[in-house]
Amino acid sequence: MSTQAPPAPQKINLRRPEIMEAVQAQVLSHYRSELVERIRAKGHVLSADGLSVKLAKEFGFCYGVERAIDLAYAARRAYPDRRIFLLGEIIHNPEVNDQIGRLGIATIASNPRDEEINQLRPEDLVIIPAFGTEVATRRKLEEKGCLFVDTTCGDVMSVWKRVRQYSKDSVTSIIHGKAWHEETKATSSQARANGGGHYLVVFTLAETDYVCNYILNGGNKDEFLAKFKGAYSEGFDPDVHLQAIGVANQTTMLRGETEDVQRRLKNAMIQKFGAGEIEKHFRFFDTICGATQDRQDALEKLLREPMDLLVVIGGYNSSNTSHLAEMGEAKLPTYFIKNAAKMVSDKLIVHYDQHKGKEVETQNWLPAGPITVGITAGASCPNNLIEDTIRRLFELRGISVKELLEGN
Repeated sequence: MSTQAPPAPQKINLRRPEIMEAVQAQVLSHYRSELVERIRAKGHVLSADGLSVKLAKEFGFCYGVERAIDLAYAARRAYPDRRIFLLGEIIHNPEVNDQIGRLGIATIASNPRDEEINQLRPEDLVIIPAFGTEVATRRKLEEKGCLFVDTTCGDVMSVWKRVRQYSKDSVTSIIHGKAWHEETKATSSQARANGGGHYLVVFTLAETDYVCNYILNGGNKDEFLAKFKGAYSEGFDPDVHLQAIGVANQTTMLRGETEDVQRRLKNAMIQKFGAGEIEKHFRFFDTICGATQDRQDALEKLLREPMDLLVVIGGYNSSNTSHLAEMGEAKLPTYFIKNAAKMVSDKLIVHYDQHKGKEVETQNWLPAGPITVGITAGASCPNNLIEDTIRRLFELRGISVKELLEGN
């Protein structure tokens, strides 16, 4: 009995001038903000009647996010009559994902069940989001012969290349990230792409220290595996697979924390095997996304300036946005909101508490009298949502948007 190879996924060119020109106009109409552009041009500060708003120098959409959105819009324009499916979310922003849905693009799970894959037909288009997708999911979709619109960010693919090399060299990937995040799931699957590699995901420095202690002193294997359940490869054995390790990361983590992870692991390997043998047992490659770092650096500079509070705008499940909120919380009152409607009044704001994993209410959040409010936004937040937030802040102080625009 012969087995027929699955059809190769068809290549499609969406970046044709006649398509992209129309797409750019449509995307601008949905996400552009003239107000934000004007504030940028005026030194990132807007002031009126005792309220000053300071925008971080870098914020909002990055190139990878813009590319993903452009390709999703282009897919619908190029194939107006085809069924188009998106694996999970295009990016971690609810308003943007809702807008994609209004284009007639249906969402299926990021790791779809067989029933969902079975509903697909060879003529359907499947959009792979900016985070990428797991190797097994992609292979299943390839077997269906669907058309792919792959929006995976180039920075993510750089990490994949590194992890595959670790696997090829029998080096276990220690991935600094969130084991439940789509990007980290996709990256960890690359370690197993050829069947033989291994990975372990560490999220915190405390987890990193636990691994370092196990490397140096051994320990209870069952306890180790229970502690990291869901965060390691099938067949992973800490007594075997921590002899040679290579650090990688989810691209949206805090650079300083990832560097701390790799430092601690490297020191453990030097203590275990000696400095002269370190190259056989430890590898590291900087894979933090440039746009993520730019936004973190810009916020760090903004936080050195006098401010009364910080507003961080973005999706609650956005990793890079959550780290901006963490940075703010360490310095001053910080409110992580997904849109301007969360600023209910000058007395009440509904914002996301990362420690509790839910929205909370804070009373009397906007002080009376002259104040300065800092604003930043994650790489998946469009400028129109930033404009809405700025407008709302001034409205809460009784300042009309019309006067605001005329006076600036």
